[in-house]
Amino acid sequence: MAITKGAKKANRSSLRKRVFNLRRKNTMADSVKEVRKQIVAGTKAEAEKNLSAAYQAIDKAAKRGVIKPNTAARKKSRLVAAINKIK
Repeated sequence: MAITKGAKKANRSSLRKRVFNLRRKNTMADSVKEVRKQIVAGTKAEAEKNLSAAYQAIDKAAKRGVIKPNTAARKKSRLVAAINKIK
């Protein structure tokens, strides 16, 4: 538990930031999940159409520090590789 005034303020701030970070992470996960669902279904055109939304969500998460840049690059690379495997 925070004791000093500064520590209490930092705790409030981190709780506020947590909400935004979770929202950003959930948006990213949902968009990636949507593309993955279409990959499993085998609809390449739909997956490619939603790929840009997934890229945008991943890039925003990386920009804000929710995920690291290499993690973002890995996620994007794996999505494209999975789409290219669809016949």
